[in-house]
Amino acid sequence: MKFGIRHITTIFFMASLILGCEKPFTKGVSMSNVAGTIRAELNLDGNGQPYYLLYHQNELVLDTSYLGLKLEGMDLSKNLKFSEVKPVQKISDSYQLFHGKQKDIIYNADRYSVIFNTETGQTLECQFDLSENGFAYRYLISGDENQSIAISEEASSYGFPEKTKAWMQPMSKAKTGWSETNPSYEEHYLMEIPVNTSPPIGEGYVYPALFNTNDTWLLVSESDLHENYAGTRLKYDENLEGLQVTFPQKEEIFPGGGLLPKGQTSIRTPWRTVAVGGLNDIVESTLGTDLAAPAIDMDTSFVQGGLATWSWVLLKDDRIDYETSHQFIDYAASMNWPYTLIDVNWDQKIGFERMQELIDYAASKNVKVILWYNSSGDWNSTPYTPKSKLLTKEGRRAEFERLQKMGVGGLKIDFFGGDGQSMIAYYHDILKDAAEFGLLINFHGATLPRGWQRTYPHLMTMESIKGQEFITFEQPIADLQPSHSAVIPFTRNVYDPMDFTPMVLDSIPNINRRTTTTFELALPILFTSGIQHIAEIPEGIEKMPDSIIELLQGIPTQWDEVKFLDGYPGKEIILARRKGNDWYIVGINGEAQEKIWDLDLSFTANKSGILFYDNGTKVPGIENIENTIKDIKVDPNGGFVIKI
Repeated sequence: MKFGIRHITTIFFMASLILGCEKPFTKGVSMSNVAGTIRAELNLDGNGQPYYLLYHQNELVLDTSYLGLKLEGMDLSKNLKFSEVKPVQKISDSYQLFHGKQKDIIYNADRYSVIFNTETGQTLECQFDLSENGFAYRYLISGDENQSIAISEEASSYGFPEKTKAWMQPMSKAKTGWSETNPSYEEHYLMEIPVNTSPPIGEGYVYPALFNTNDTWLLVSESDLHENYAGTRLKYDENLEGLQVTFPQKEEIFPGGGLLPKGQTSIRTPWRTVAVGGLNDIVESTLGTDLAAPAIDMDTSFVQGGLATWSWVLLKDDRIDYETSHQFIDYAASMNWPYTLIDVNWDQKIGFERMQELIDYAASKNVKVILWYNSSGDWNSTPYTPKSKLLTKEGRRAEFERLQKMGVGGLKIDFFGGDGQSMIAYYHDILKDAAEFGLLINFHGATLPRGWQRTYPHLMTMESIKGQEFITFEQPIADLQPSHSAVIPFTRNVYDPMDFTPMVLDSIPNINRRTTTTFELALPILFTSGIQHIAEIPEGIEKMPDSIIELLQGIPTQWDEVKFLDGYPGKEIILARRKGNDWYIVGINGEAQEKIWDLDLSFTANKSGILFYDNGTKVPGIENIENTIKDIKVDPNGGFVIKI
């Protein structure tokens, strides 16, 4: 494998180009953010293929990274020529999110638009955004009137300097796993591996993918995945000497639907995004929503985040019944949590008539019921119901209307079939219809959100992770929970809500939990999700002291600010989140060794608070604190929580 600057002569061409010219040219394009901390050099290789080099603080962080698309009947990745560079556009955008790391967000970037053409006159426009800590690009293609456009391949790739390390989650093989439900983004991350490591399953790696080269970190993902495109992933290509953006496996389609991107007259691709900087820049980045499509026009009065009770994760199928559901409504009410989730086969074990009784009872307790649905038709063999109710627009809207009249708060929709264009369109169709009927949505067995929560404010969360339910299945998965939980805040949960369904404070049936109780207590604060489904059941909560119950009764899901304090992917993380005047500071230790963390709390203006810490028992130690600096000892696979 070769590394290094393979096109070093590029930099000598840059001085001759005056940005903003609108006449043909033959030399490269130099692009940078306002501060000059991120710079990209764009040029053509000897085959007429565009490529760029990316620099952070004048250090090379992405080596030769290729650009281009291949269409049916036309190659827009080679034999291209520079045609035009449009004047740099100043992008300034502000928006609000209903849940997640930050409520009010401002995005500023310099947008460079470069147009390439072929000898036949077909054009390819590349738009590049360079922001304070981000680099992103997308393609735009325009054709003749009534001309259909079909993309067969992306030539987009990411090259990396020598000795770059990666944290990547393997893509699963379609139609494998339980009842052929893969892929669902439910594999463990491989950590600190060479970029050219062969994926153990053979299908590449999913987003987000984290990289470290020298002192710079990069988080690669995509945003604004619209209904005409397919979700992509990364595969190492020996010829390109980098990770190429590739399309889904042929099985990842809605029955009878298409696999690859398509458009009529014109098409735009999703943004290829790269957060760049220190670990604080990665963890605090909002690039994934900055470049997502703005919110659709909809009534958002019903969109409210919060915590939820959920019986299935620890009690499983046998306890999906009327009596247990009634108990978990009372449990939610006692915790001041606004939701309870009733899972699989409720239509058979409880039925619509008695479910109406539960919904009415929950409403009297200021609790809303979320109901489970099976998204699939015949693309897998899952037995759980309700099934095949959402496949057509007519059937889906009839079901949604019925649920709205019943007073259902939202749906958990499970077992999707992959990332093909037709399956991505299915997600969008569900979200658009659910908005009209005031239903909150949680997708399980699903793809990565890619910023959809901005476009659809009622999309509260998506699984797309090997979460708590897997820990209840097998001891080897439970054994990996500490390191797995310590890599997620640097990867999967950076941009998008994640339904990990965290926190077991007491015990998991037939599993030896490897984490301390304080580690578990930190997770609903460390992880973000519009609805945070809590795994612990009433019997476990009742064993906790009042101060822990009071903490859990007030945990927000919409935060105002996030601060990364310290950590390393897969080993540890210390994070602070602010809601109003309250700060929540949490840390988890992903390693099986005791640690002492020197914590500086001066940013909280020296306010008093309460500390929950490891003390060798199932109930965390509790201490009132007033100092701005605090040494905290954490047990192996332990953690702490502070509320100030």
